[in-house]
Amino acid sequence: MKFDKKDLLLYAVTDRSYTNGTTLGEQVERALLGGVTFVQLREKELPQEEFYKEALEIKRLCHRYRVPFVINDNVELARKTDADGVHVGQSDMEAGLVRERLGRDKIIGVSAQTVAQAVLAEQQGADYLGVGAIFSTKSKADADEVSLAVLKEICESVRIPVVAIGGIGTENGMELSGSGISGIAVISAIFAQSDIRAAAAKLKVLAETITGGKR
Repeated sequence: MKFDKKDLLLYAVTDRSYTNGTTLGEQVERALLGGVTFVQLREKELPQEEFYKEALEIKRLCHRYRVPFVINDNVELARKTDADGVHVGQSDMEAGLVRERLGRDKIIGVSAQTVAQAVLAEQQGADYLGVGAIFSTKSKADADEVSLAVLKEICESVRIPVVAIGGIGTENGMELSGSGISGIAVISAIFAQSDIRAAAAKLKVLAETITGGKR
């Protein structure tokens, strides 16, 4: 799937701890109906065979809505399922090696918390950066926070698009205005809500206001 920075406007990261009797696929589809523009499948505990089947299901859903689909951390699974790409952290495979493994046409996202990490990721071939945690978040308890000043400095230091992540919601999102980001990445602000579709729709409007652009 062809990648454009506008695809990053409202970036949803899955978390099955919020399914509460529904399936992850049902939740993702509601988010897509609400206007999510990018989906990352994040699974830390699922057995590999189940993860593979789930990845294929979520990929089919995303492609039905013409939304890019990437897998968190697992480069080999991204290759096997022919996902649109992968998102890796600082402790995972570096972007240059990921590119060698997946090929030139795949999307590679890299997490960064400093300007040095961001610049290096761009040099190694990353297509976009995920920067955070911007605000405190329960979704990743061990995440260090990144100040708004550092976020802005990262945006000014690289040419690839930047997505802010970590504790972002309707109550604090406007604080990101003027930072230079291309989108916001959220987990609980969508998937922990009783009406996922409505929550996504509100967040998309917020993201458009923050970034000054529409998908």
